[in-house]
Amino acid sequence: MATLQTAPESSSAGAPQTRISLRLVGLILIALGLVVTVYLSYVKLTDVPMACVAGGAFDCETVQNSAYSRLFGIPIAWLGLATYLLLGLLLVLEDRLPFLQEYSVILVFGVALFAFLYSVFLVYVQVAILQALCPWCLAHETIMTLFFIVASIRLWKAQFQSV
Repeated sequence: MATLQTAPESSSAGAPQTRISLRLVGLILIALGLVVTVYLSYVKLTDVPMACVAGGAFDCETVQNSAYSRLFGIPIAWLGLATYLLLGLLLVLEDRLPFLQEYSVILVFGVALFAFLYSVFLVYVQVAILQALCPWCLAHETIMTLFFIVASIRLWKAQFQSV
């Protein structure tokens, strides 16, 4: 369970310091990712125009309607949403199921690694191939990168620091 932990009082301020667990940071990033991917999925499902920054390198319609916006016929937005739901489920259940108590950190890392690598590919596609950027997509890719960093630190701690 994600909890706030209070560290010993600092000598300078005299007030307790609060340390947020990596799991809680991961859950916050999952929530942010869900907001972004729910919006992208809604836009894809309903075909409504996307709220987008106008001008410059930003062109959401080009990105959202490109050949790269689907994988095996499935909209990337839906796959992103499914990924965040899976990661969130793994984090929420990791203390509740014996299998996940033992393997959730590595499972979360594996899913996050794949999602991060695919996100890097999608950034490459936007910049080098489409030459158009989608701020919503970039927000997802930033969130996934941060989540991958958190998952990597959690794995490192689990392997070398007996979390």
